[in-house]
Amino acid sequence: MKILFVNDYAVPQGGAEIMVLNLRDEFRARGHDARLFASNAGESRNDSLADYTCRGTTSRFRTLLQSANPSAAMKLRRVLDVFQPDIVHVKMFLTQLSPLILPMLKNVRSVYHVVWYRPICPLGTKLLPNGSSCESPPGLVCYRGGCLPLYDWFPLMFQMKLWRRWRGVFDLIVANSESVRLRLIAEGIEPVEVIPNGVQSREARSAMSPNPTVAFAGRLVREKGVGVLLHAFAKVVQNIPTARLVICGDGPERISIERLTAELNLTGSVSILGFRPNEEIERIFREAWVVAVPSIWEEPFGHVAIEAMMNGVAVVASHSGGLGEVVREGQTGFLVQPGDSEALAAALLTLLGDSSLALRLGSAAHELAVAKFSRARMVDRFLQSYQSLGSANKIRSEATAPTLKRRP
Repeated sequence: MKILFVNDYAVPQGGAEIMVLNLRDEFRARGHDARLFASNAGESRNDSLADYTCRGTTSRFRTLLQSANPSAAMKLRRVLDVFQPDIVHVKMFLTQLSPLILPMLKNVRSVYHVVWYRPICPLGTKLLPNGSSCESPPGLVCYRGGCLPLYDWFPLMFQMKLWRRWRGVFDLIVANSESVRLRLIAEGIEPVEVIPNGVQSREARSAMSPNPTVAFAGRLVREKGVGVLLHAFAKVVQNIPTARLVICGDGPERISIERLTAELNLTGSVSILGFRPNEEIERIFREAWVVAVPSIWEEPFGHVAIEAMMNGVAVVASHSGGLGEVVREGQTGFLVQPGDSEALAAALLTLLGDSSLALRLGSAAHELAVAKFSRARMVDRFLQSYQSLGSANKIRSEATAPTLKRRP
């Protein structure tokens, strides 16, 4: 089978980018001709791993380009004509490639794989400035509520209009969690199938660091809740002075996080490592007693949680979004209310104060991850979906050939 993956970026940073690269490589390992089309944005920091690229930018012109990127549309048309894929698998396209690519898909079987809230929120978070969840569809509320300045609001509303106009080109929409599926349906996007994320299967770790250690990995942005984690960890250190917190990641909130660490007198107990490659993050996870996912937004899935679980590590996470579908309370970790530093501290203390419990929950987490969240299982599910689209289109072509979404 010939599969073209389409994603805004092709640099190995961020969960969605790493996942699409892993998907392509997994399909290749199974003998399929899988290729990736992406923008060249971000290549200054890492070499692009895409097979085909178009123009992208991370400059101040990004808002205009993600609303209408003619370079992406023209280049994708040429790629489709040359490669002739059986399936086009689109993940992120609203932060670089723009909705202008959608009309290019009208004659090819296509899947939209939704891994965050970007198709129903210009910020992708459904999170209001006051930290509460947004329940409104995109529109004037995005400006009046303080989410978007006027100079961004106009092009992004135009983008949303184009997306709504052309979203019918997709034969199938897939969400990575039931939480995302329900959000999409609430705003009129259906039907939606659910295929959970998956990670590479591996053996569980056999030992932990001698020091009680909490690990965090993710972008340092407001919605990830690192500030909540630091306030919780300050309470942890009062009870377990030898406890350590390791933070992997970078982002716009790094300076404020470093400042808060100093204000809470945690400099000697917290290590802020910045961006780290996956191999190093895995090593840090395997040494940790617990991985914390303290998000204040509704995590669409919580990919870092299954990374931790696959390594045999217990997880303490916010009970919101997809995280509630991944972590099993009291069995593979603990779930706490978003933004509640007291509850987060109590859950962390429970595990950091009992190494045998941390090991037991970590072992159960590994078993669950292997059974439900392996990359092989995810690829099997997508293959089944691709094949069902082929059967459906074949039947439709016999009955109503002129309406078929098939390349000539």
